[in-house]
Amino acid sequence: MKEYKEDDYLMISGIQHFAFCRRQWALIHLEQQWTENYKTMDGNFMHRQAHNGAFHEKRKDIIISRGMPVFSRIMGVSGICDIVEFHADESGTLIRTFGGKYTPLPIEYKRGKTKTDDSDILQVAAQALCLEEMLCCTIEYGYIFYGETKHRTKVVFTDEVREVRRRHKVEFDNAIREKVKQIFAEMHKYYEQRYTPKVKTSTKCNACSLKDICIPVLNKKKSVSGYIDRTIANEENE
Repeated sequence: MKEYKEDDYLMISGIQHFAFCRRQWALIHLEQQWTENYKTMDGNFMHRQAHNGAFHEKRKDIIISRGMPVFSRIMGVSGICDIVEFHADESGTLIRTFGGKYTPLPIEYKRGKTKTDDSDILQVAAQALCLEEMLCCTIEYGYIFYGETKHRTKVVFTDEVREVRRRHKVEFDNAIREKVKQIFAEMHKYYEQRYTPKVKTSTKCNACSLKDICIPVLNKKKSVSGYIDRTIANEENE
C-alpha cells in the first residue's frame, strides 16, 4: 500500500473546498490566493474559540482534546481537529497517555447551519479516518457544531445524506470512506500537476470568498481580450 511522505501531505480542511468547488480549492491551495468575507472571518473566530483553552480537559468520563493534530500516511493528509472527545469505554482502544480505554469522537465547528451538500461531513469523516489510522480503532460517528443553530449535529458517517435537519444521521459505511479517499487521491493528482480547473458557475459563486479573484462570469462567458477592450472603452467614456 502506497504511503505519502510528510512533505507531500495535503491539508484535511481542503476537502471541503474541493467538494464545494474544485477551482476554489486550486486557487487557495495551488495559487495561494485567499480573501476573507464575513463568513470566513466568522468561521475563523469559531475555530479559535474551539481551540482556546487547555490542550486536554477532563469532564467526568470524557477527555476533551482541543486543536489535536492528526494525519494519514495512506491518504497523504494532515490537519487539526477542532475538538476530539475521548469517551471512557471498556470496549474502546487503549490510549496510554490517558491510562485507559477510550472511544474518540471528532467534533468540527462550523459557522451557519447544516448544508445541502456533504462538504462538512466529508471533512469530519476524513478526520475520523486519520484518527482510526493513528490509534488503530474504529470510529462510527462524529459531530458537527453549527454556530447559527447552536446545535451539535451528530454524524454517523454514510454515503447518503438524507434530508437536512438540525440533527441528521449519516451511517459510516464503505461508500463514504471510499469517497473521502477518492477525493484526496484526486486532490493529490491536481496538486502534482499544478492544475487549476476552469470555472463552472452556479448559485454557490455568490457566497464564495474568491469570486472577485475567480471572476466566474468573465471566465465562462467572456473573453479576456473582450473584457479588457470594454473596460478601456468605459474608462475613455467617463
